[in-house]
Amino acid sequence: MSATTSSSQSTFDACLQSLSANLTTDEQQTQMLRCISNTIDETKSGVDAFYLIYAASLVFFMQAGFAMVCAGSVRLKNLQNTMLKNLLDACGAALGFYTVGYAFAWGSSYPGIKVDNDELTFAGLSNFFLSDLDQKAFWLFQFSFAATSATIVAGALAERSQMLAYLLYSTALTAFVYPIVVHSIWTPNGFLSSFNANPLFGIGVIDYAGSLVVHVTGGQTALIAAHVLGARKGRFHEIDGRRIAKDFPGHSIALKMLGVFILWFGWYGFNAGSVYYITVKSNAVLAQNAVVNTTLSAAAGCISALLAKAWLSERQTGEATFSLTDALWGCLSGLVSVTGGCAIIDSWASIVIGLISGLIYLWGSNLLVKMQVDDAVDAIPIHLCSGVWGALSVGLFAVPEYVQLIHPGVTAAGWFYKINDGRLLACQVIGILFVLGWVTVLMLPFFGLLHYLGWLRADSLDEIVGLDISYHGANVLTNYNQGNINIADDNGSHDQYVAEHHQRRQQQREQNQKRSSLRRRMLFLDLSSSKSDHHIPTRQQEGGENAIEMEEGANAVF
Repeated sequence: MSATTSSSQSTFDACLQSLSANLTTDEQQTQMLRCISNTIDETKSGVDAFYLIYAASLVFFMQAGFAMVCAGSVRLKNLQNTMLKNLLDACGAALGFYTVGYAFAWGSSYPGIKVDNDELTFAGLSNFFLSDLDQKAFWLFQFSFAATSATIVAGALAERSQMLAYLLYSTALTAFVYPIVVHSIWTPNGFLSSFNANPLFGIGVIDYAGSLVVHVTGGQTALIAAHVLGARKGRFHEIDGRRIAKDFPGHSIALKMLGVFILWFGWYGFNAGSVYYITVKSNAVLAQNAVVNTTLSAAAGCISALLAKAWLSERQTGEATFSLTDALWGCLSGLVSVTGGCAIIDSWASIVIGLISGLIYLWGSNLLVKMQVDDAVDAIPIHLCSGVWGALSVGLFAVPEYVQLIHPGVTAAGWFYKINDGRLLACQVIGILFVLGWVTVLMLPFFGLLHYLGWLRADSLDEIVGLDISYHGANVLTNYNQGNINIADDNGSHDQYVAEHHQRRQQQREQNQKRSSLRRRMLFLDLSSSKSDHHIPTRQQEGGENAIEMEEGANAVF
């Protein structure tokens, strides 16, 4: 029993009015306490639901940040295409996670609750199409995480992939690949989960908000996809046996800046929202710790990448240059790396994690260039490399007192707090190897199949003239040169490529029109012959010459 209260009425007054006069004093007191308790429970449930919806909204708003980062990092001739692909990521993720993704990840499981049974399952097998799901707000929050993992891949494939490939990979990633990682690490029945009754090494993998589950999964997928897809035309070439990488700077540093600030803002929902139930006192402590550490790590990563790159440029050229792009990507690296342990580490540790993540980003970015892997937005070093570091940092810096707030009775701690106990660090290493292996086993043949079928990479001429004009009918390319924007990728004339592209499209249109005309004429003859009581006219009969011409034309077209 609970009482319905108005805005001007207290819970006590509402419960008092609901009492039955026929009850004894003791029974009235019992009913009163029960009424107040039920009302408080309902209020707590509403507060928790609102908190999850608000956090999910912040996380989903990160899609706008990713879109701005991608928009600023690509050349103007590919802007519309990049924006549409970011939109398709979110749409494909929504459909994939609604139909089967959530069921495989969380089916019949509840977040943050340790179970008594030690049953291990590969995937969830209930709540398909959200059937029998009560916590719809939790689905929204988890969907926003899945969409984030899928969007990581978008930037790495920018300017050279087909539209169909984006929709297929985002759906596949969020419908099956990502959910299995979630189930294995975050649910009580996962074999690596710290919430299992008998966790790995008595501890299990701890990934508080997703450095490993979200970012390493997306980053490894991006690495595989970029490797299979290949580099943009003109990105890498050799001169006198030396590999040279040509920079393709994005058209707007302002959009990059805007995107990073949006992502930083959304990250507070990403990390603080991972407590799920804010009305629990210990969770409120963890959420506050998470937002502070998120801020400090982002700041440290930015400063670290900026100063390290300035020192390197001074050593190489004799003049220090301060790169805004490297500072922005260093900030994102700090955010990614602190995500795994944001709530269970001290503030000083978050600064250390951020400082190291900035250096890891620079190392990863240079390594990609040496490997000739083309990543338009450096998504791989930001999410994969920093995500791995974030997962390892939990095994180094996790504070025992904070860990016990999540897992009462568990004595796990980071290696720096217990030098003679490396169980948590070992669990983190095993978790990293599992995610890397699982994603590789599934996504490598997946992208290989797309490449084999010709569904992955855009046509070379389409890539040169720009995917906006190739896929979206953009007409602004003729005005690009007036703004001193070089959109050709080699020494050829861009106008010549555009003319060749228009000529090819015109030939395709004429061929399609001829094909359609022949089909209509053949359909007309079929209908006419079906209405006649006579046999179908032979070639020697009246109209035979037209039929011969149509057959020859059809053979030429088809």
